Amino acid sequence: MSDKPGTDRPAAGDGPAARTPKAAEGSAGGEPAAAASGPELARAVLDAALSRRQAAARARRTPGGGDAAGGSGRRLRGYSGPGPDPRDPQPLSAVLNRLVKARGWQQPAAEATVFGAWERVVGAEVAQNSRPVKLENGELTVEARSTAWATQLRLLAGSLLKQIASEVGHNVVRKLHIHGPAAPSWGKGPRRVRGRGPRDTYG
Repeated sequence: MSDKPGTDRPAAGDGPAARTPKAAEGSAGGEPAAAASGPELARAVLDAALSRRQAAARARRTPGGGDAAGGSGRRLRGYSGPGPDPRDPQPLSAVLNRLVKARGWQQPAAEATVFGAWERVVGAEVAQNSRPVKLENGELTVEARSTAWATQLRLLAGSLLKQIASEVGHNVVRKLHIHGPAAPSWGKGPRRVRGRGPRDTYG
């Protein structure tokens, strides 16, 4: 069968099958070729998106990745990998320690430990016979159970300061003020009347 004059026959490399490698070659760079058909274009777009996702995952797993801990500081999404990851469950104590350091609460937290864990700080025997009353500017006021215990604690002031420093840190308590129990008051009600001075009440 003879060809009509003026009609161009397709060459051996111009069919759809010949254009497929070109489309695939264009999609390898991340952008599909404009001459690709509909299914080929969709496949090229999916392949490019998959390659970008895999590259981002590899960057997160590398030590110098931008999304790693200490990197750009951006919040990570999705599931953590097999290695250490900031999205892994953290112990509550570690989270609280980071919060205290970030807010600058080390000194108030140490001072609160003196009152909240007095028995652990000074020992059970001393804690049963004394209690902390006030802590201001590194000076701790301690009230002893009796006058004899107040005298004993004054003799042990140096060792108590070392023990407190080992438990809550240095420069939290620098000086101790120790006194005996407060004297009983015979006053009743909100009003007071000046007495006649010292006298033998039980004579």
